[in-house]
Amino acid sequence: MNSARTVLDRATDHILRTARLLERRRFDHLFGASTGADTAEAVVAALLPYRNPDGGFGNALEPDCRAPGSQPITTLSGFTILDEVGALGGELARDACDYLVEVTAPDGGVPFVHPSARGFPMAPWWQVPDTYAGSIIPTANIAGLLYKNEVDHPWLAPATEFCWDRIDALTETHPYEVAGCLAFLDHVPDLERARRTADRLGEMVRKGQLVRITGAEPTPPGYTTSELMHPHDYASRPDYLARQWFSDAEIESSLDTLLAQQGAEGGWPVRWRIWSPVIDHEWGAWLTIEALTILSAHGRL
Repeated sequence: MNSARTVLDRATDHILRTARLLERRRFDHLFGASTGADTAEAVVAALLPYRNPDGGFGNALEPDCRAPGSQPITTLSGFTILDEVGALGGELARDACDYLVEVTAPDGGVPFVHPSARGFPMAPWWQVPDTYAGSIIPTANIAGLLYKNEVDHPWLAPATEFCWDRIDALTETHPYEVAGCLAFLDHVPDLERARRTADRLGEMVRKGQLVRITGAEPTPPGYTTSELMHPHDYASRPDYLARQWFSDAEIESSLDTLLAQQGAEGGWPVRWRIWSPVIDHEWGAWLTIEALTILSAHGRL
């Protein structure tokens, strides 16, 4: 098995060879020789060109949508990066929340794809819906990050009500939706309700075979193996609610699998369709940072 230093060395080479400036700055902040305020400021500076005058984020920050205009999911990507460097709480976040208010549907949620993306290159699964309605993804993900960072904004209360209503009504789901729900449940203030709800989701995941556990559940009908998440994807940190869904052995085996997925060139592969050549590089660097962050959180680096 590769040592942690070898894993990081190979990942560093991958980032330097393939990543856009933003991911180079993120990698330096998280895993470089020097971290702190200066590297955090460098990440924010690299993020700013993706920000639009309406406060939201666009311009292919989220690689699967090449539209210049702001999108809720792309704004989630911006929030994720600001959270990563401890900067989700200032003017950028407030302005982005103001944007979210403007694009929120009457039900209190934001849509998966805003109609402003129409006519621009985007992944085949990015479809503008026929009706304007909120979606758990990315509403729950965004709300969770705002709670995590104690951001108080008028958008959050109706979004929270939307999330609880949608999550409580789930009788079947899919891996990405579960991940969105968990992003909300891990940080929403009502901890007891969150635990109960997470337990119910965990039963749906295990009974529905929506997780890849080596030698255990087969791939359910309608999915490919690459579409299913591993235990480490649901429980990306050991203190997250989904950790209780899995045994110690299952988590350790999952982390072994994650380590083994590092490619010969040092990066982690994109698990979905490469619909445009640039996706392999932009998502590849993002997923490499994500993999290293998970391994670090679980004491594997």
